[in-house]
Amino acid sequence: MSLKAAMETVLVVGATGNIGVSAVTAALRSKRNVLAIVRNQNSADKLVKYIGSSEGITFAEANVLSDSGRSPPASYAPTLTSPSKPTSGYHWLSARTIGYLLEQNYPASTWTICSGSQGDLATHPVPAMTQGALFPMATAAARENESTNVRFNEIYLGYRVEVDEVAAQNGTTKASDFGKVYELILANPEVRSSRVRVDDLEDLRKLKYQRKF
Repeated sequence: MSLKAAMETVLVVGATGNIGVSAVTAALRSKRNVLAIVRNQNSADKLVKYIGSSEGITFAEANVLSDSGRSPPASYAPTLTSPSKPTSGYHWLSARTIGYLLEQNYPASTWTICSGSQGDLATHPVPAMTQGALFPMATAAARENESTNVRFNEIYLGYRVEVDEVAAQNGTTKASDFGKVYELILANPEVRSSRVRVDDLEDLRKLKYQRKF
């Protein structure tokens, strides 16, 4: 890396969701700053409640499903992570952010997307359709950026993750624990154009990944 990790910023889309909170937690624990995309001030307040502090977080209100949004701000630093969202928003988001990352030519840039097993199992139709559509998009983006400065990876999540206070009640995996996966990806430049499988708790301690092609 040409810059220290402490100087990097992770942009998180959907920052107040279960997976988004994991990504924010991971970025802060790895001594990176966070640019959190939120819908409004209430969402920002919710994230602060989940994380316990606003230190290291800059908030930006935006609708990622709108095609009238601006390109990343000049202060936007070279790494990006995104939880699962409707694929229509990703076409806009990936085009703008990856284009920006390519322009900056920062060697440690990353773009991480989280899909899920519903895309295969389809026991719940709505998440199944959105998650399934992310599979080919992630592969196409990984292929297109294979020789660039952007490491594009997909996290394939096989179980339920919820914010810590909810997970403690439901017996599901805590967002703060799942955040370890993002930390490991950020720290390992060899994880590139890959699917990272998270099928059980052991996968939170050691990455299980395979190149897509």
